Amino acid sequence: MDILTKEQFPQLLQEINDPPKKLHVKGKLPEDDMKFLCVVGSRKYSPYGKEACKTLIEGLRGYDVVIVSGLALGIDGIAHEAALDAGLTTIAVPGSGLGDDVLYPSTHKNLAKRILDAGGALISEFEENFRATSYSFPQRNRIMAGMSHATLIIEAEEKSGTLITSKFATEYNRDVLTVPASIFSDNSYGPHMLLRLGATPVTSSEDILEAFGLKADVGQQKLKLEDLSSDEKKVVEILKNPVSRDELVARLGLPIQKANVTLSAMEIKGIIKESMGEMRIK
Repeated sequence: MDILTKEQFPQLLQEINDPPKKLHVKGKLPEDDMKFLCVVGSRKYSPYGKEACKTLIEGLRGYDVVIVSGLALGIDGIAHEAALDAGLTTIAVPGSGLGDDVLYPSTHKNLAKRILDAGGALISEFEENFRATSYSFPQRNRIMAGMSHATLIIEAEEKSGTLITSKFATEYNRDVLTVPASIFSDNSYGPHMLLRLGATPVTSSEDILEAFGLKADVGQQKLKLEDLSSDEKKVVEILKNPVSRDELVARLGLPIQKANVTLSAMEIKGIIKESMGEMRIK
């Protein structure tokens, strides 16, 4: 384990007004010329939130983007796993020290090992054997927001700690991005509040790339069409001629929730869109 002083921190983290005094690091930190995206969200995620997180991060495959998150249960862990699956570097910032006996949550010790094995890093300002406390999570949130060019919020309830991270991102003059969600879900409170405050809505990976000033590779996107699930292929087949969403759901013959999750994921991927009351291939 290495211990870094402020001069050795990632460049963006050096610029915040309350940087840690030192950082304990396992693994290797990426170069500063990469784009760092903090991805956080609810521990009590919905199927929509999980699919949105995985799909958006998968769409960043091949780009110089680093995924930063908190190793927590829920969207944080999903973000790390999606980054690993997409071949992206990922950095975990737990609310504990990095010692094996205290790493929090203990159920993510194997995930932490996978992150290190894939060339990522674990970082913490706390001593190696520090056990997570109620105050250590908000404290570490400022590190995630501070070292990242943008923070993406995927589902957050009204009093979610996730919103603390977005608050830090705003204070540090970083971009705040969020995924619009169902008006019927408690997890939508945070994203919709952030949208009212001026956060950038994210409905595709291209929105994230645009926020970073990166150009999406259209050829890369087309290539993904060949790797659709059986349900997605059925959607594409039905949409050879545009139909209403209700008709599309009926013709799919899937349970309503599964159909809606499939369609939402395909919209996020940029495969289909709704226009003038009809669903169609984008």
